[in-house]
Amino acid sequence: FPEMLSNPRLVLVQGSLNVVMNQNVTLSCHSDSGSPPVTYTLFKHNWKVFTLKRPDLTPGLFNLTINSASDVGEYKCKAENNISGGGKYSNSLNFTLIEPISKPVLSSPTSQAKKGQNVTLSCLSENGSLPITYIFFKGRQSISPAVKMQKREAAVIFLFINSSSDFGTYKCRAENSFRNNTKYSNSFNFTLAEERSHSQPLIISLGLMLLLFIIGFALAIPFFIIPSYKASE
Repeated sequence: FPEMLSNPRLVLVQGSLNVVMNQNVTLSCHSDSGSPPVTYTLFKHNWKVFTLKRPDLTPGLFNLTINSASDVGEYKCKAENNISGGGKYSNSLNFTLIEPISKPVLSSPTSQAKKGQNVTLSCLSENGSLPITYIFFKGRQSISPAVKMQKREAAVIFLFINSSSDFGTYKCRAENSFRNNTKYSNSFNFTLAEERSHSQPLIISLGLMLLLFIIGFALAIPFFIIPSYKASE
């Protein structure tokens, strides 16, 4: 007697679910039991992509090439035979497009600092598939644990400027799941902010007072000389 098909299984037999542009992948759709012949249809978000007919219960193989971002997403397959019932649907597989990251930019709200000051450093790659992992360096030594960002946001660390050695060269590194695509940022240096001497405001104040005294004395001289001159006459 004709037998209904079992739910098919959709599996990846070549490639990976994390794909790059122009990558080839192969999917297999297979019902373990049921009466042949079998028609396998591959769907992407409910749109038919391919249809294959098998005279027996051998798997249906679908070869895909990821040519654009529209080729990634969720795929399912459907198995049908001559028995009415609408067919059976498989599990889903979801492809994610992996893009290389761009060179990260290391920045800070201030480029000048003084000893005893707290500062921040931000590292951001504008392009590349998420998540992106950032690590901060001072010279060649890492100064932070790996920071994994799930959103297109900068990784931020807080630093305390404690000594002159803290004014060295800083960099950050960014990487994602794209193979062999680690990128380093520009270099960033904090410069020592000039600290005003506490005596400077006092010296300026005394100078202004002396100048005002001289001007006042010069303006007052005629009032003393003229009356004395008249009295001598």
